[in-house]
Amino acid sequence: MPSSETVRRQRTLGGALGVAVLGAALVYHFFPRVFHVNPETMAPRRPAPVGLAVPRAPASTRPAAGNEVEAGPPLTLAPAAVIAARMNRGNQHLPEQLSADTPEIQALLARAGKALAAGNLVGSKDSAAVLYAQALRDKPDSRAAAQGLNQVRAQLVAQIGQDIAVGDAESAQALLDGLRGLPNSAGDVAQVERDLQTLAKVRPMLAQAAALLQQGKADQPQGASALDMYRQVQTLDPDNAIAEQGIFQVQRAVLDRALAAVAQNDFAAADRALAEADTIRPGSQQLADVRNRVEGMRQQRASGLLAQARSALDAGNLDLAQRLAGQAQALQPGLKGMEEFRQQLTNARLYASYKPGQVFSDRFVDLPGQTPAMVVIPAGSFQMGAPDAEEDHSDAETPRHQVTLAKGFAVSRSEVTVGQYREFVRASGYQPDSVKLGGASVYDERSGALRDDSRATWQDDYAGHAADDQLPVVNVSWRDAKAYADWLSQRTGKRYRLPSEAEFEYALRGGTQTRYWWGTRDPTRKVENLTGSGDRSPSGRRWSNAFPDYRDGYWGPAPVMSFMPNPFGLYDMDGNVSEWVADCWHDTYLRAPLDGSAWINPGCSIHVVRGGSWGSSPEQVRSAYRQGADGSVRSARVGFRVVREL
Repeated sequence: MPSSETVRRQRTLGGALGVAVLGAALVYHFFPRVFHVNPETMAPRRPAPVGLAVPRAPASTRPAAGNEVEAGPPLTLAPAAVIAARMNRGNQHLPEQLSADTPEIQALLARAGKALAAGNLVGSKDSAAVLYAQALRDKPDSRAAAQGLNQVRAQLVAQIGQDIAVGDAESAQALLDGLRGLPNSAGDVAQVERDLQTLAKVRPMLAQAAALLQQGKADQPQGASALDMYRQVQTLDPDNAIAEQGIFQVQRAVLDRALAAVAQNDFAAADRALAEADTIRPGSQQLADVRNRVEGMRQQRASGLLAQARSALDAGNLDLAQRLAGQAQALQPGLKGMEEFRQQLTNARLYASYKPGQVFSDRFVDLPGQTPAMVVIPAGSFQMGAPDAEEDHSDAETPRHQVTLAKGFAVSRSEVTVGQYREFVRASGYQPDSVKLGGASVYDERSGALRDDSRATWQDDYAGHAADDQLPVVNVSWRDAKAYADWLSQRTGKRYRLPSEAEFEYALRGGTQTRYWWGTRDPTRKVENLTGSGDRSPSGRRWSNAFPDYRDGYWGPAPVMSFMPNPFGLYDMDGNVSEWVADCWHDTYLRAPLDGSAWINPGCSIHVVRGGSWGSSPEQVRSAYRQGADGSVRSARVGFRVVREL
């Protein structure tokens, strides 16, 4: 907030600037020849010299100028001798000198020059006017005497102009009497008399304006303020220096209001005061200075609010962060860093400060370890289910309907692996259903089909052999999958769960609406671990219903992330192994949730399985394909992945 010292400096600067502007105006109007202007071509104007300080008698010996002098910054005027020397008035009246000045005349001129330099212009027998006039009577062709009288007249006019400029009518009248006695001064006398008449009219108005200013009525009330009175003076006397300075001070009072409003963080009031100040003296330097100061403080305040908003965002208080950012935005619409912050706020609301596509893992809070790598999925909408154009779709994939996921979520980048599941079993002591209930279904190379094997567990691969840690875990039930997600929640303090069916299809499609996430046609490059006509089992078996001319090199699951990711950066979404989701099985999508949540009936035993596997036919790999399975099923073709809520 502005200190009193700062405001004082500003006032001093403003006053000095006003004096400089006033000076130029006064010199122009009083001595136009200084600016190479012919006064004969100008309308009569009141002389108004200004510039350097005038050597004058002490204030105690001069008449009081009146209260109106206090209406603006102190006036500084050029020395009368300086102004007179610039004017060169009367040179056109100098006589043609026929002979040199005699010694007596030269002595007289020397005395007159000293009197002129001393400021003794008129009023005594030793004054410059009397001595120059005596020399001119004694020698009418003396150019020096004539030029001296012209200088006396010019200095008298300059001093009278100074007195009128500061409102000292008494001093101006006294000097006018001396001016009347000089030759060739009729025009100057007439102008001075007109200026004195105008001064007599405006002096009481200036005094009233000064009183209003001291009462704090600088610009209000309208019609009865110092500003109104000064403008009335300018109507009568457009070049009145005191009125100009008074208006300068009125604007300064309005600008002080702007700074006071800023000190109270009321920038709207400050803007109103600045707009009003601009109507008083448009484009003034003091207005520009205060406006720059207000803008600097506005920038500082807005930046401070944005910094507070960032702190609130870091603390998780999103409502406060948004409110503070809104205040900063209203204060300074183009504030640097606002767009970045809004994106961060959006990410915080939708993605818990993550970004769509970002990969992260949560560390366990109570033991060494971390979660599977998770990918942030953007919020959005999609058409869930199969379109009519997919002729091989089933009724279970209809009706097609719009689903909107208003908040982002994270999905594990790949299926949960054998190694990750083993870490869970060791740390938790959980007994999977393949152990507790005994057995699972595994691939039989001799028959080319799945068969039950009472010895198979989650630690085995698709064929019942010990599984590598990087293979997706299979032979797990829906309960086994849910237990793993619940364990991650306990270890991290975050909400982990199985994906809903809508979340899975949305993530599988990766922003597409085509038959497969890679397009509408059969794959022409290795995209997923699928059934291909070029694949062979260990004994040379072929698939009876497979993608033509496709070979991925695997018969059974491949290590996770062995193929391409889909557009959301997820691996093995439509191949390798099918996956459990949270939903109960329903024969159609009638009355299905439209917000992406899981469709669960309490106590249901059949759950949904989504995504293709290493043994799925091409129509089962479609993005819309869905099937149901008893939650106790342990299959060599079914695994799972997890979702983390943001």
